Amino acid sequence: MTDLLPDLRQLRAFVSVADEGSFTLAAKKLFLTQSAISHSMKALEDSLGCRLLERLGKKTVLTEEGEVFLRRCRRVLGELEDAGRELDGLKRWGQGRIRIGAPHSLCQFLLPTVLREFRDCFPRCEPTIEADDTAKLLDRMADHDLDIVLGLRTKTSPGDGYRKIFSDRMIFVVPPMHPWAETGRVNREDIENVQFIIYARATETHRLVEEHFEKQGVRPRPPLVLGDMEAIKGMAKIGLGVGIVAPWVAKREFDEGSLIPIAVGGDPIEREWGLFYKSDRILSLIEETFAGIAEMVGGELSGPVI
Repeated sequence: MTDLLPDLRQLRAFVSVADEGSFTLAAKKLFLTQSAISHSMKALEDSLGCRLLERLGKKTVLTEEGEVFLRRCRRVLGELEDAGRELDGLKRWGQGRIRIGAPHSLCQFLLPTVLREFRDCFPRCEPTIEADDTAKLLDRMADHDLDIVLGLRTKTSPGDGYRKIFSDRMIFVVPPMHPWAETGRVNREDIENVQFIIYARATETHRLVEEHFEKQGVRPRPPLVLGDMEAIKGMAKIGLGVGIVAPWVAKREFDEGSLIPIAVGGDPIEREWGLFYKSDRILSLIEETFAGIAEMVGGELSGPVI
């Protein structure tokens, strides 16, 4: 490899060819001629001393070296975009964008209040929201598709680039006519005979629930596993099982009396929610303000219900 570094135009052209799988489509995307793209790619490969692209019929694919180089290019271009956005935010008070990732539950119960307060502070800022599991959102943030992520902290979560927002404890929810609703407590023997309704597998919430029962030394029946909190509450309402949710998820149902909260016995099922960001940078003023509002609103969600 020579000492010559590729210029940004070559990097952008290379990423476009990789994304489009075609020199022609990449040229259209960048408003260049196909010849310009071809010459740019040849110069890039010559400067790096390796082949990055191969043509298979009408399709252009990456070589092994090209796949490695593409990952680095995305990071470089992503960092430059982040830098430009932050500099633009410094020049224009309150104007810019913030790309936020959050699980569906926070999108429904936390973010509406946070965004309402946030818009009062930065009326010209344009927030965009992506909903998914925390792990997937963190991967997207690493690829520069998101600026910050609100999500559950796990045992494998990074220690750097993290700020706690609030914590909560899972509870059982049952309909008013359920025996637990009358006594307000749960016996160990009951747990082994109950049909529980819990959140999706391969999530931190599911792991914590299973860990709780294991620590208590009880083996409940195989649970109903659903990927939506509304569905969990709906099935619990009609007596198909005992739901396991956070209190703030079912506040409306508690207020109207359609579900009754029951404390989980023994060691509590505790979760911690936080804000994740890339550890190699400092939060911007816009992001700091968003985090502060989320922490204030999250503090209200973590309050006791039972």
